[in-house]
Amino acid sequence: MFDRMKSPFLLLVVISTFAQAADWPVWRGPNHDGISTEKLAGTGVRKLWETKTGTGFASFTVADGRVYTTGHAGGKDTVFCFDAASGKQVWKHDYAADLGDKYYEGGTSATPTIENGKTYHLSRWGDLFCFDAATGKIVWQKNIQQETGANIPDWGYAGSPLVHGGLLILNVGKSGTAVEKATGKIVWKSDTDNAGYSTPHPIMVNGKVQVVLSSGRAYKGIDPTNGTVLWEHTWSTSYGVNAADPILSGTKLFISSGYNKGCAVLDLASAEPTEVWRSRVMKNQFNSSILIEGHLYGSDGDESKTSSFKCIDFATGTEKWNEPGIGFSSLMAADGKLLIMTAKGELIIAKANPAKFEPVSRTQVLSGRCWSAPVLANGRIYVRNAAGDMACLVVN
Repeated sequence: MFDRMKSPFLLLVVISTFAQAADWPVWRGPNHDGISTEKLAGTGVRKLWETKTGTGFASFTVADGRVYTTGHAGGKDTVFCFDAASGKQVWKHDYAADLGDKYYEGGTSATPTIENGKTYHLSRWGDLFCFDAATGKIVWQKNIQQETGANIPDWGYAGSPLVHGGLLILNVGKSGTAVEKATGKIVWKSDTDNAGYSTPHPIMVNGKVQVVLSSGRAYKGIDPTNGTVLWEHTWSTSYGVNAADPILSGTKLFISSGYNKGCAVLDLASAEPTEVWRSRVMKNQFNSSILIEGHLYGSDGDESKTSSFKCIDFATGTEKWNEPGIGFSSLMAADGKLLIMTAKGELIIAKANPAKFEPVSRTQVLSGRCWSAPVLANGRIYVRNAAGDMACLVVN
């Protein structure tokens, strides 16, 4: 008899049903919050297909029956497009790139963005592409770093492109860069100082749309139409690593960084943000937390040090519980459940319960180092490791 808390690739007899299937076309999903609208009838998983993508830490985007990711091998980066159901390669595009294995395996970082039949990709070194999403035909390409003269951060550009109307917003330069999504032509750019590693994050506060992104020393709100800095909050960290995406609730914005920096909630109701609270209770090195019903769930600590999985209160920063056994991890959420991928390749499905850590299944799905966020889309979970072993799992 199977033990569903331990057995690899468990297949339950329950047939999965989904009240609302959904694509996942951009980093952190359609609502940019890491939360899927899908309903899960089961909590076990079985492997549907697997493939190789090369070295890297990109996650996945899914649209129109296809799944996209990136990897590095043989002195080249590759953008991959697979059939989501079968794993058959639909297309790929290679381009020369450095491995960039400074202190870690290196390889690709940013996840491709899919919008209106196009795939947008930004490499660690500033290579910017627009592909036809179905065929892989290049619509346009350029090196945005060379064109702007922006510094390349120590670990390269890591944020995915954000589509805003007719623009692509990029975390390139001190306060971002925007290009026409149809042509790649620069619309606005900022100073050449180091960007952070987060993906440009769209929010609306007091009826005004803005984009929050990180630099090496701050989080800031940008007018996406012209690049004007609307507000800036100094947030200096070791090595300039501000990588986790912010999380908005009302006018309150949660930010978090690793290297013992910690987290804070900023109130954006006024022209200048004010800190509601600041703490070291949650230190997201690069994998972002998830906000569900007033509580934040996430990985606290750096990958090279003692890490744990925590739940904290968004309003106050109070720690609700701490689960040290999980260690460093990434996550997303769906149907009131957390889908947690540990650094050692265990996929944990747990109830989002602020009272206690409540796992309902634990399945070893990969070996090696696993830092990339899992993605659930249309009943399938996509996972990968640093070496580029990619698996598609079915939820049952």
